[in-house]
Amino acid sequence: MLSQFIVKNYKSIRDEMILDLQPVAISEHRNHILTDVDGEKFLPLAVIYGPNGGGKSNILKALRVLVAKVMNPIFLSKEDYQDLEFRMNGLRATPFAFLEETKREPVEFTVFFKTNIAEYRYVLHMLNERVVFEKLDFVKTETGRKAELFLRDKKNTVLKNELGKLKISEGLSEIMPLLSYLGLTYSGNRIIGDVMDWFAKKIKVIDYGNPYQEARILIDRTEESKTLFLKMLQEMDLDIEDFHIEEIGKSQIEIYTKHPGYDNELTLREESEGTKKVFGLLPYIAESLLMGVTLVIDELDAKLHPLLLRYIINLFSDKEVNKHNAQLIFTSHDLSTMNNEVFRRDEIWFVAKGREQNSQLYSLVEFKNSEGGAVRKDARFDKQYLEGKYGADPYLKKIIDWSNPNA
Repeated sequence: MLSQFIVKNYKSIRDEMILDLQPVAISEHRNHILTDVDGEKFLPLAVIYGPNGGGKSNILKALRVLVAKVMNPIFLSKEDYQDLEFRMNGLRATPFAFLEETKREPVEFTVFFKTNIAEYRYVLHMLNERVVFEKLDFVKTETGRKAELFLRDKKNTVLKNELGKLKISEGLSEIMPLLSYLGLTYSGNRIIGDVMDWFAKKIKVIDYGNPYQEARILIDRTEESKTLFLKMLQEMDLDIEDFHIEEIGKSQIEIYTKHPGYDNELTLREESEGTKKVFGLLPYIAESLLMGVTLVIDELDAKLHPLLLRYIINLFSDKEVNKHNAQLIFTSHDLSTMNNEVFRRDEIWFVAKGREQNSQLYSLVEFKNSEGGAVRKDARFDKQYLEGKYGADPYLKKIIDWSNPNA
């Protein structure tokens, strides 16, 4: 599970920004909280709101860049690289551009995540696409022992504790993270294998693209995945009772949908844009729920009916469905779900631009008004947001009066 993600000096993010999926001691929706084997608690949901251009997407892009920097050397070493759903070449660690000094400073990523073995902290600093600092620590679940596993800076690279006996070849490339090198060289090591398994399988940062490719890759993996996919389609009341996939040539497929009461099938190309997006998203959602994956999606609400959006959100907050501690992190403009029936206050986040074009991130539970008071759990979150009371004003500063264009 993802515990915390920290980023600094990336695109519109100048100052350190922390997205935290550890619950605060509040009374609402205690049934949402995920509990790990050692009793540590996590949140299943984090939704980020804010105006266009405020920097919402950059938070998720930063996490995507971090995963790409670690995993791309692994994927490039595989013969079937072109068929992998993670194709992340071209993602760059771009610093905050509005100050000359920040352009000369590294982009900083830190991620805390939990596996069955341990909770890890991985730190990666990059300047001009070169690694200038890197560190991996962990706390063992069984013993609670905390230890540093490796430290890399401009002068030295040191492996410690469980990794102390591993060897590093001379001339390690500056553009390759040490973690990637260890994943390539020592995949059989228990700790390295555990960390790389999380980056490869337990976090998916998806940029919604081709529903045909997503369906081909994910739906066909297991019968269990397709069964859950069909169950979700039926519960969404999309009037689709079955589907099948046919190969067209070597690299193309066609998806056919079956509607109740009709013998003729439709191709997915003939379905609505919303249905196409559902076919692109639900395979990932099914995999996340079945495998306990942290799923990260930009603009989840786009082309989705609000009731479908609420349905997807509720899958992750319902422990009868979310049995493997899956998590969903997404950005949204949809206000129909911004309420205390759907979210805890610590699951709602806002992004706003500062006066120097720097994005700022804060959660609803930590927001204080001008009198220092907190937002009540029974407040109308959507109404207060529209009124601009949370700082991340969803509207333009000045609305054009089209009846008087010369005003």
